[in-house]
Amino acid sequence: MRLAEIFGRNVRKARLAKGWSQEQLAFESNLQRSYISEIETGKRNPTLDVVETIARVLEVRVIELLAE
Repeated sequence: MRLAEIFGRNVRKARLAKGWSQEQLAFESNLQRSYISEIETGKRNPTLDVVETIARVLEVRVIELLAE
C-alpha cells in the first residue's frame, strides 16, 4: 500500500473517531472538503505542512497518521 493511501485511511479513521464529517475536518483545517476527500482516498500527496495541520486538528501525532 502506498504511503498516501495509508495516510488517507488513517485520516479517515481519526476523523470518524472524533465524529466529524469531511466538511468539519475541512473547516477546522482550513482546507477544501474535496481535498480532504482526495486525501482520504489516497489520490493526493499532501505537503508536510498539510500533514501536520491535519494531525493537529485531529489531535493525533503525525506518526499515527503515517503508520501502517
